[in-house]
Amino acid sequence: MSSEKPILYTYYRSSCAWRVRTCLNWKGIDCEYCFVSILKEEQKEEKYSDMNPYKLVPTLKIDGIVLTQSVAIIEYLEETRPEKPLLPKDPHKRALVRSLVQAIAGDIQPLQNLRILLNIESLGGDKKEWAKSCISNGFEGVEKQLAKTSGKFCVGDEVTLADICLLPQVYNANRYEIDMTKFPLIQRIANDLSELEAFKKAHPDNQADCNSESNTSSPNHPQPTYENIIRDESLKKIAPRPPEGGRGDRLLV
Repeated sequence: MSSEKPILYTYYRSSCAWRVRTCLNWKGIDCEYCFVSILKEEQKEEKYSDMNPYKLVPTLKIDGIVLTQSVAIIEYLEETRPEKPLLPKDPHKRALVRSLVQAIAGDIQPLQNLRILLNIESLGGDKKEWAKSCISNGFEGVEKQLAKTSGKFCVGDEVTLADICLLPQVYNANRYEIDMTKFPLIQRIANDLSELEAFKKAHPDNQADCNSESNTSSPNHPQPTYENIIRDESLKKIAPRPPEGGRGDRLLV
């Protein structure tokens, strides 16, 4: 493996970058951060898109290779750096973890991306209700699954990849004003995860590219409501409706 220091291309409020930051922290991997401003559309610049053809964050340079897509990155780190594992040894438990990961990272999170919400609005739909419905419906399934699998964390009493995916999605649920009292297991696990140092360090508020104009949650920068986010014209500029028949670029928030 290369001796060069890994480089993570990240954006503070990206759920996907947040997952990878947490994994790096959890495994104690010393990493350099390169900040990609979504607001300035830096992810679309040629020097970045040559490295990441999806024009998304995160991207990780490590071991002389370039990796994209958060779950694939974390799986690679799990296989090459097995210390402090994020996948259980038991095949059944591994499958349970991956089921939760797919539910969150594949089924819930992409549907409430800003690009999708703006497309819903352009078609005459209620974007806020769409986001709330997608997250709430997804969380109903996650909550039922956790009733069968959870201990202190999502699957048993050890932190897994499922937990790394869960916390950013709870943050997004709060942004969209989801009533989390309906999901007590999810909220309880999120609260416990928030106390762990690796998760604290990965939080958007603690990133160097977070600033006073950013949508963050802290005493000085209260967590924004959905309406404040959707009214931000600078965000609308970078989330155009994709061409007919095309997917367009995905803004991960």
